[in-house]
Parts: sequence; C-alpha cells; structure tokens
Amino acid sequence: MKYLINLKLCTAVQSRKLRAHRLSAWLAAAAVFTSAAQLGLTQTPANSGEPVTGLNNPSATVYNPATGKVYTVDSEAGAVQISDDAAGSTVPVKVGAGPVSIAADSSNGRVFVANAGDGTVSVIDGKTDTVLATVPIGSNPYSIAADSKAGKIYLTRTYSNQLTVIDAATNQISGIKAGSPDLIAVNPMTHSAYLLGYEGGDLTLLDGATQALTKSSVGMHAWGIALNAETGTVYIAKIGDAELAVLQPGSWSPTRIPTGKIPCSVAVNPRTNTVYVANYADNTVTVIDGAKGRAVTQIPVGKRPQAVAVDAGRNLIYVANTQANTVTAIDGAANRVLATIEAGKAPYALIVNPASGKLHVANMDKTSFTILDLSHMRSRLQ
Repeated sequence: MKYLINLKLCTAVQSRKLRAHRLSAWLAAAAVFTSAAQLGLTQTPANSGEPVTGLNNPSATVYNPATGKVYTVDSEAGAVQISDDAAGSTVPVKVGAGPVSIAADSSNGRVFVANAGDGTVSVIDGKTDTVLATVPIGSNPYSIAADSKAGKIYLTRTYSNQLTVIDAATNQISGIKAGSPDLIAVNPMTHSAYLLGYEGGDLTLLDGATQALTKSSVGMHAWGIALNAETGTVYIAKIGDAELAVLQPGSWSPTRIPTGKIPCSVAVNPRTNTVYVANYADNTVTVIDGAKGRAVTQIPVGKRPQAVAVDAGRNLIYVANTQANTVTAIDGAANRVLATIEAGKAPYALIVNPASGKLHVANMDKTSFTILDLSHMRSRLQ
C-alpha cells in the first residue's frame, strides 16, 4: 500500500484507484494517526478517479552535471521543463504521458524520464534537448535512478515485482525480481542500489555487478531514503514510527533515531555529515549529527514539509512546505531559519543547481515549476 500525495503524478486511472484504496486502508489502520483531517490529509473514494493528497515522488526534478541544466517534470503537459541557469532560459520538451521522475546520466549527459501514464521512459539528449528514444517499460513506472559509471538506469514500477534495468548506452532493458520497490538510492562508489518498498518492510541492496539481493528489515511504512556516499551510510524515514532507520556499511541491523511525526523526506550534507529529516505532520525538520548518530535539534518550518534539498557547498538547506506554498531556507552551520520564500503552489520536490546556487522547485499546479534565485542568502551567512 502506497501512501502518496496527489495522484496527478500517475495519470493512469487504474493506478489512481489502487492508490486511493490503499491510502484509505492505511489511514484506517495506522495507530499514530488520530484523524486524517488533523494531519492535513484528504481522501476520495476509490472509484472517483479524483486526486488524493499524500506524499509525492521526490525525483521529480534533477540536476545534470554533464550539461549544467535542471530538468523538472510537467505531468499535466506530458513534458519536461529544461532550465539553463547560465543562459537564463527554460524550454519544454514533450515526453510521454504523466512524467513522474527523472534521472541524469552524467557520463553521457542523457536524461531518463519515467512516464507513469503510458508505461514508457523518454531518453533526452542533453546536448540538443530533444527526445532520442521512447522505451516501452510496462505499466506504472515510478522511480528512476542512474549509476552513471556503470552505465545502468534503475526503474521501479508501482505494484510490480520487477526492477527494470536500462542499459544507458543501448536502451536495452532487463528485469530483476526485487519484491515491490518504490524508491531508489544509488551508491556510485560501490555500484550498488538500495531499494525501498513502502509496504514490504525491507530495504534491499542490489549488487550491480552480480545482481545479488540482500535484505534488511527496517519495518513497514518507510517513505524517504538518502545515502551518504562518503560514509556509505543509508538513512530511511519511517513515517509510521516517527523515526529514522540508519544502516552503517557492513551492517544489516539498523539503528533508530527519533524524529518528528511522519518523517517523509531525508537529505544529507556529505561535507558536514549532517542529516535533515522533514517531518510532515508537525511542521519541523530534525537535524541529525551523522557521526554521532543522534538528533541535535528540531527546527520549525512551514505547513506540511515534504521535501528537503541541500546546497552542500554553501551549507544551505531548503525545505518545501507543501501546504504553505513556501520554501524555508536554513543556515546549516547555525541551524537557524534564514528566510521563508514563496515558491509557487504546493511545492513537493526540490533540487539545487550547485553552480548557480538557484533552487528549482516542482509544483503541483499547472505552472509545474518555480525557480528561486537565493543568492542573497549567502550574505546572511556572513
């Protein structure tokens, strides 16, 4: 059962019905939920075909280091918005129906787009900003991630037992039976992929070379995963347990760190080894010292935060406050709020362009994206 916000990210009617039904069942069973209304959640009957409010795909926008551009899904238009901060331009490129997530291959500059509405992946040439190929995948592709050095693209499919692997050079596909993964985190140093399933209760490690699978029990209702590639530590947000499960390299017994209510998104600053967790229900961010493995503070942010992005070079942290239509900017050194900025309607995914320092925001409304020039934040750090 997937607990997801706004089903416009998966436009297939059947998928919308399945998600609405499963969300309803989870809300009824979860003891930590006093009521849906108190948590700012709404639901509609399974046969209505109408959107449901919940957690969205965090990979709706991506930075491509090979091109210096940022790519953001425009689900309603069946397009990707390609933003070149250096040129000050944004151009739309038509892809498949209902694009939901994006991955960038830094080795060849190509961008791979999972289209939930028609079961395809669009391959965009980073140099020409044109679609090179449309690859049939199967129903409901959802999360996508790249291991650029290994030349592999990993793709999950909602309600499927298959993890799809795409050869980044040839677009040939193969499948691995991997349970029912939803989110993916790739370690480019070990060429392994971590697969997180909301329902199954397991975190699965996929060895990219041998395709061997190793499982660790982290518990049900996990949504949000981040990897510190410098330390090899994996962090999993447990929305039903108000905690972060932490797996150190070489260990499959997770330690657990308390967070706020409904932790739904995790981000890491590898330079400071600090972890940031967005707590959807109590409008806070938990700050965790990665070296010591403990929370150091909790910072109030806006209403219903559901995404976190880190500008590691500037030590700035950004939080998308979905129901406040704002982004909170945090000073990572002092753990204090610098500003709250309007960020379009219902921001739900974030990425920082490390070169320009601009923040790119995926929105749920028809504008689909917002670009924030937050260069003035740097002066506030001095």
